[in-house]
Amino acid sequence: MRDVAALAGVSAKTVSRVMNNDRYVSDDVRARVLQAVADLNYVPNALARTFRSGRDAAIGLAVPDIGDPFFASVARAIEKAARQRSVAVFVTSLGGAAEDEQAAVEALLSRQIVGLVIAPVAADQTYLQPWLSRLAVMFIDRPPVGLKAESVVEDDFGGARRATSHLIGHGHRRIAMAADSLQIPTTARRLGGYRSALAEAGLPYDDDLVVVLGSDDGVATEQTLVASLGQADPPTAVLSSNARSSIEIVPILHRLGRSDVALVSFGDFPMADTLAPAVTVVDQDPLRLGGVAATRLFERVDRPDLRHRRQVVLPVELVVRESCGCARVPVAGGTAPTTRRPARSRT
Repeated sequence: MRDVAALAGVSAKTVSRVMNNDRYVSDDVRARVLQAVADLNYVPNALARTFRSGRDAAIGLAVPDIGDPFFASVARAIEKAARQRSVAVFVTSLGGAAEDEQAAVEALLSRQIVGLVIAPVAADQTYLQPWLSRLAVMFIDRPPVGLKAESVVEDDFGGARRATSHLIGHGHRRIAMAADSLQIPTTARRLGGYRSALAEAGLPYDDDLVVVLGSDDGVATEQTLVASLGQADPPTAVLSSNARSSIEIVPILHRLGRSDVALVSFGDFPMADTLAPAVTVVDQDPLRLGGVAATRLFERVDRPDLRHRRQVVLPVELVVRESCGCARVPVAGGTAPTTRRPARSRT
């Protein structure tokens, strides 16, 4: 920086102000400094900056699976917001094992990040309590357990209730709910919305209709779904609790030739609108979720004195396509579609 300052005929402090886009630098001085930067191939020393501040110009993002279309889109929105502030994003996948969460998150914290966005998989986040006074922490998709921290979640209960009511409106009385795990808080809230819709319609809740697909074993998933559809009084419709499960269920139904089984997915996914039939979804809008979470995180980075730790609940939308039965020969008592929209890109 001293070399740049000498070549431009300014002080090192002025070079710093130019590199930080300080608006109180004249155009002439800015031009001279930038020319000197170009002539000397100068780049700011990020390591030195870290030593001075005790923090990296970076935030951490911990999600269950970065390969999941939903969390991939959340990450993209957070990275976009961070890029506008010249902040890097360190990303880690927590996986499905709750016991691995703390070690993975603490590996991020060791990078001296200024903020953390996390979608937890464990049933206890008290290990983060000492960090709340040292950096900004934002929970997404699911709130923390064991400590008070800010979170941005979706209306899981209301979305599942509306999706189930939609299927009931088509005349379905045996509606299965399929999930990869019942231990995840989002699934628990969606199960609550499912049960609420059944109760409102005077329909009994049946444990046999709650299908736990389990691990990533595709064969086991198919066997579980086939067993459910083979009950003496089988379901005629399925509410899938997340996009990941839906991506497994759709090809299984296709292989079985079960076009008679209606399907609604909680969560949109790539090409859901191009399948035959196109899949009706509860759209969580992960880009919005990531954007809101990033905005609130950086507010805390800028104002570490903020004390309030509230939960933001974002609305979800039922996007009606065909798999629920709307565009085909309707089941007796069917209802008209409410919303039609193609899937957003999740690349």
